[in-house]
Amino acid sequence: MANSNGKSLENWIWDAACSIRGAKDAAKYKEFILPLIFTKRLCDVFDDELDRIAKEVGSRAKAFKVVKNDKKLVRFYLPLEPKNPDDAVWSVIRTLANKIGEQLTTHLRAIANANPLLKGIIDRVDFNATTHGQRDIDDDRLSNLIEAISAKRLGLADVEPDIIGRSYEYLIRKFAEGSGQSAGEFYTPTEVGLVIARIMDPEPGMEIYDPCCGSAGLLVKCELVLQEKMNLRSKKKYAPAKLYGQENEPGTWAMANMNMIIHDMEGEIQIGDTFRKPKFRKANRLQTFDRVVANPMWNQTEFKEKDYDADELDRFPKGAGYPGGKADWGWMQHIIASLEPNGRAAVVLDTGAASRGSGNANSNKEKEVRRWFVERDLIEGVIYLPENLFYNTGAPGIILVLNKAMPKERRGRLFLLNAAREFTKGDPKNFLAEDAIQRIADTFTAWKEVEKYSHIVTKEDIAKNDYNISPSRYIHTGAADEYRPIAEIVEELDVLEKEAVATDAALKRIVSKLGA
Repeated sequence: MANSNGKSLENWIWDAACSIRGAKDAAKYKEFILPLIFTKRLCDVFDDELDRIAKEVGSRAKAFKVVKNDKKLVRFYLPLEPKNPDDAVWSVIRTLANKIGEQLTTHLRAIANANPLLKGIIDRVDFNATTHGQRDIDDDRLSNLIEAISAKRLGLADVEPDIIGRSYEYLIRKFAEGSGQSAGEFYTPTEVGLVIARIMDPEPGMEIYDPCCGSAGLLVKCELVLQEKMNLRSKKKYAPAKLYGQENEPGTWAMANMNMIIHDMEGEIQIGDTFRKPKFRKANRLQTFDRVVANPMWNQTEFKEKDYDADELDRFPKGAGYPGGKADWGWMQHIIASLEPNGRAAVVLDTGAASRGSGNANSNKEKEVRRWFVERDLIEGVIYLPENLFYNTGAPGIILVLNKAMPKERRGRLFLLNAAREFTKGDPKNFLAEDAIQRIADTFTAWKEVEKYSHIVTKEDIAKNDYNISPSRYIHTGAADEYRPIAEIVEELDVLEKEAVATDAALKRIVSKLGA
């Protein structure tokens, strides 16, 4: 029942979101919509738990009293009690008739107060909020939204955690499509997450970390892939992965927590700036993990050399150097420091992070950090992705895979895979079909060389190419033999132009001294 319900559930969840002001404006209201659908799931599951207890104690009225006295009998205790105990718990919200925004906010805050795990997650939104004297979402629209959400039951018998979780993530993806430039801050395309999770190949009980977790999609995918694997092994009992994430933006942090809970996964999501203040520590040292997955914001320029120098956790070794004005390789340094001695990581970066500075006569800080990683056999490989997959850019991006304990037979080499042509055309974004996801993951895992697709290069090859590790440099797909994205070329021209200006200024100083 649940599986056949999956697609219709996605349609319903999107229709509910559009009930406020249509598809065009749905993304603007995500902070109202997500907590309400989440609360509907909590209410319906609480109903199911009450029904189970009622069978033992004789009635729903008694079940309410029992649970009120011992809240540990249920995962989340909801202090919502309908006048008729046989009515659904959600009916308390559905029957709100006046001051709906005010009463709804009060109910959600009461739920958060009764459940420490939900503090700051469902109670951070004021459904009665105003901007310049006008309600952000008026009671009529709120009533329509509540009614649209009421159309489907989301209880344990109706929807499996995976189905409701996938549908919830579908909603987050739809919001990303409508959110323009900011979307990449909270959402990595599902299929990119699945490529990463399959390459990371998590095992039961592993500790998996995302230092900039957004809505926790990459962590969720790792647990889903683990579940798939265990189902194939016919193992019903196994230790789930332990999931850890940190997110700086409070609204996105709340989204991550809701996403984890609605998937019925347990993890720890901390709030704060990972780069300056990583929260996961043990005995005042950086906590380390079996796997790290991440999609940090590309080409961040806000971190300066003083931010690296201020670090007290040995994340940025002096030998590696300061990576310059863009933080991509600063994130890689944080991630390698966060890995267990036999740990692996997969990180999504801008393509420029693989090539910036290579081929230029002058020294380049990013290139020097890349060299440090290559010389220490820390990079297992690089995957070049198709264009127009990500919501905040049309650029292709790469997945850079780290391995802190490279197998002896693979040392001194890197596996490069050019998946530039693997996309299926979509609107508004391209996507990777299931067979493309599997082909990329299987080829990478096997280190299998395929003409115009994948290639093993040696450290010597990389040194000859001045530490350019972009697969597009070594593997020509044949579509446009030496195809490279315009953005990447423009960026390199910009670097060359700046270097030319600096060289010109230096020459003028020398000439003026000679003239003197």
